[in-house]
Amino acid sequence: MSFYNMDETNRRIGKIQELLKEKELDAALVYYDMVNIANGWYLTGWCPQFEYGAVLVPVQGEPLLLGGSESEEFAKQDSAIKNTRNFSVFMQPGIEFLYSKMYDFAELNRELSAAGTVLKRIGFVAPDKMPTKLYRDFCAGFAGIEIVDITFEFELLRLVKSEWELSCMEKANKLADAAYDAMLKTIRPGAGELQVAAAGEYAARWNGASGYGFDAIIASGKRVEGIVSTPVDKELQAGEMIMLGMAPQWCGYTGTFGDTVPVSGEYTKKQRDMMNAMRHALHLCKEKLYPGVKPAEIDKAGMDYLRKLGYGDYLVAQFAHSTGLMECEGASYTSYDCCDGGMPLQPGMTIMIDVSMFKIPEVIGGRIETGYRITENGPVALSPKMDKLFGTEIR
Repeated sequence: MSFYNMDETNRRIGKIQELLKEKELDAALVYYDMVNIANGWYLTGWCPQFEYGAVLVPVQGEPLLLGGSESEEFAKQDSAIKNTRNFSVFMQPGIEFLYSKMYDFAELNRELSAAGTVLKRIGFVAPDKMPTKLYRDFCAGFAGIEIVDITFEFELLRLVKSEWELSCMEKANKLADAAYDAMLKTIRPGAGELQVAAAGEYAARWNGASGYGFDAIIASGKRVEGIVSTPVDKELQAGEMIMLGMAPQWCGYTGTFGDTVPVSGEYTKKQRDMMNAMRHALHLCKEKLYPGVKPAEIDKAGMDYLRKLGYGDYLVAQFAHSTGLMECEGASYTSYDCCDGGMPLQPGMTIMIDVSMFKIPEVIGGRIETGYRITENGPVALSPKMDKLFGTEIR
């Protein structure tokens, strides 16, 4: 009845406390909300409705869940961390819960000090995502505290997946497979983009999705150029292509697909040539998915091939990125600025290959996307179904 695994949670808290000791910090404050969800979910398997939240992990002792009153009972039911403290600054403005005990950060500081946790140096996770008032209130309540940004080090803990996490991602990809099949059955001239999205969302939820890593990407005709367009009240037309993308989650872990298919069921020659080129580029990127290889090397394999075919002007983004609690997580690790071409792959990492091209005359463009687990012996498909599909030439 919950989305967390308590053994995993305890292991993660232990790793964070080891990080705090290593950096001589007294606690970590991990901020999250419904948009910036992953770091908080990593510790709680939960996210508040309507409110902001944070987890305070002391270098020794029990973590605290900081948030608003409206989601407190929800947290006590469903969060792995149930020791809560309520603050008005985390709540929607003007909302009051009359019988809830409210804290401010000065009071929390006194409580922690009395319990033996004196905060002199604290590691912040995602301080750049915090509302300004929340950040200022915390600094005022803990006057004189030294703040150290540990976002990079914290998120590094999420990079290599445990067996439990990998099992969640495999289940999430089965949800994605079901959503994909349901969407294909709905696509035809005269159907609507919203209908296609609804078919995929229904299939994912019916089969147990805990949520979605992003809103469904549905775009037909000229709207494909929107890159990440969500569905509108538009009717599908014969001769168009429709770009599909969905990221159902199992226990918060994401399984993602992307594809671009003809509304009428048959590709034109130019559409088929483009899609086959992208499929071959994905295969070339997949061949690079071995420990020690950097994201820049992965991208180069696929992009160089597409450039040779004349598609160079239509490439808009790199192809390889990490995935897990978000469809695209740890972007700093796959950024070329990190480690001179991105962080080298390690066994247990999960990588998406997202090949896309846009603004191509006549055919507009498209995307194909699927994920892989990195092992010592090479990539293992998170969705064998999509891996097989993209490994087949369209005739």
